[in-house]
Amino acid sequence: MSDDEKKLRPATRLVHGGGLRSQFGELSEAMFLTQSFAYPTMEAAEARFKGEDPGFIYSRFSNPTVAMFEQRMCLLEGAEAARATASGMAAVTAALLAQLRAGDHIVAARALFGSCLYVVEDLLPRFGVASTLVDGADLSQWKAAVRKETKLFFLESPTNPGLEVYDIRAIADIAHEAGARLVVDNVFATPLLQKPFELGADVVVYSATKHIDGQGRCLGGVILASQALIEENIHNFLRQTGPALSPFNAWTMLKALETLPLRVAQQTASAARIADFLAEQKEIARVLYPFRSDHPQAELARRQMTGGGTLVTFDVAGGKAAAFRLANALKIVKISNNLGDAKSLVTHPATTTHQRLTPEARALIGVGEGLLRLSVGLEDTDDLLDDLARGLSAARG
Repeated sequence: MSDDEKKLRPATRLVHGGGLRSQFGELSEAMFLTQSFAYPTMEAAEARFKGEDPGFIYSRFSNPTVAMFEQRMCLLEGAEAARATASGMAAVTAALLAQLRAGDHIVAARALFGSCLYVVEDLLPRFGVASTLVDGADLSQWKAAVRKETKLFFLESPTNPGLEVYDIRAIADIAHEAGARLVVDNVFATPLLQKPFELGADVVVYSATKHIDGQGRCLGGVILASQALIEENIHNFLRQTGPALSPFNAWTMLKALETLPLRVAQQTASAARIADFLAEQKEIARVLYPFRSDHPQAELARRQMTGGGTLVTFDVAGGKAAAFRLANALKIVKISNNLGDAKSLVTHPATTTHQRLTPEARALIGVGEGLLRLSVGLEDTDDLLDDLARGLSAARG
């Protein structure tokens, strides 16, 4: 990042950052839909494969359009380097596997997205990597879980779907004292509302499918870290295993990043209003929103985030049946397990994203039968409030 680029604010970086123009001088970023690249001589090809020439080789390794997306994400996140992946789960899996080997140990917060739990609890142990799950809000549990083999800490904050907020700085300090690295899934906070690197994280991952694309079109993910960590751990793992982001998806996300600040600001403002509205309704037993004063980690959320985010989680008093009635009555809000979209979406985690967990495991992370997760979109806030009022009426039975 040049000194001039460092002076730019995020919205400007997201319009102009990471540009790589061809000889034609195109204004919109070019889409390089190519699998491979031609070399002027055999000597040039040899130098490229040896790493002596930094040019492109094959789009599974790197691609000009994907490189622009990676560079723009670095500018936004304040990272030295990044590598894009085919999906958010590809980013999580690669970020963990590329740093671990048989005999290592990982400590992770128990409140994780269902697929992330699968990677930590089921996949990693198959390859000889032990795992320990802890209550992410309890710093003493992080400390107690450390072993001499511990190499990584892993968490998401706010969590999916309970919107718990964890003290990233304190957890990073515990990890570093143990000689481990901290990996943070920052997807719920977005790159605009929380900066994990400034709080001590070593690796930050995103599902770019969510707010970064934010319009329900493309899958993608990204891993951000120091140049050394990317070059020594991440790059070769991705190169050899192949979870490459397509140039088309990278181009789509480049264009989406231009409007990310506008979208997140509107969605966050609407989410805050909706959370306050739901908290006043007798059909709702509990509302969770990080910037509400009744959130268990409200003070921490305001200390390490600049906004409450675009998600609202709430418990419907009548359990699963009432929650289903509420969701089924909505006309504007769509039923979907995605989030961070321009369209408002609602899901029932106990029967979708976290259905593979036992009832006891769901209870430990607060996923009850009446819990709904609302991802607030770009519709008029008053229309969303009217739609939710319709659902609340139906929830009464």
